[in-house]
Amino acid sequence: MPNIRAILAATALTERSASVPRRAALLAQALGVPLVLATVIPPSSSGTERFRLGRRKLTLESAPAQLESLATTLAGCDITIVVRQGPVAATIAQLASDHGAGLVVLGLHKERMVLDTLRLTTMEQITLAVPCPVLVAHRQDVTPYRRVLGAVTFAPASAHAMATAARLAPGAEFHAIHALEMTSRDRRAGTSLHDSAVMTEAELLRDAFMQMPNLPPALHRPEIIPGGVHEVISYRIDELQPDLLVIGSHSGRNPNTLGNYARDLMRAPPTDLLIAKPA
Repeated sequence: MPNIRAILAATALTERSASVPRRAALLAQALGVPLVLATVIPPSSSGTERFRLGRRKLTLESAPAQLESLATTLAGCDITIVVRQGPVAATIAQLASDHGAGLVVLGLHKERMVLDTLRLTTMEQITLAVPCPVLVAHRQDVTPYRRVLGAVTFAPASAHAMATAARLAPGAEFHAIHALEMTSRDRRAGTSLHDSAVMTEAELLRDAFMQMPNLPPALHRPEIIPGGVHEVISYRIDELQPDLLVIGSHSGRNPNTLGNYARDLMRAPPTDLLIAKPA
């Protein structure tokens, strides 16, 4: 079972991260663990120099008071206020390690149309740097999760993501889906999809996946649907209207990189999004 001894909420004190403290506090209260409420100021901003976050101006001197004020609106958990200056991803990763965080909660990424195509976003850098799953929280309705959809690849990262979701949403309804991408050769094989080698392999992987530890007890057996991952998952999201979408950080090829679909979802998540690397 994923060990969540503390939750780290990293907020930039902007509208895009407004749901982060409330969601993190709700989860911390439900799990009975402390909450670390943190803001990291980039190194380009000195102790006296101001930098703009949305319409707010933040300094090393003013940030603690703003976090303290925010903390007074949260109830039901032990809260530690932390303000640091340094590289954002590395600093948040260090804070997560220092406080034994089993979950990092982030807000939505601010789009930079040109830069985002050339390099990893800060959110993606954080996800790769931290030693634990990341929750992107942006739903305005901050209530316990009731319907969870896992976009699974049957890799260990997917199993760990679903196991973490079971901790965060113990009373939720759990669904999972696997997009079976088929090659032209698979389609020309002359056999029905049900009897095809690619479907047989996927079903065997699903059987092995369902034996992995700590999956949600209420998890429905994952559907295997032929088609592109974006198309298949988008259809199920529209159908199920989940309040939490769960994915592994990669498809099994390289645990030190983010899969393309994970990156796409993180940049425009349709609902709250949980991303986990292999345990």
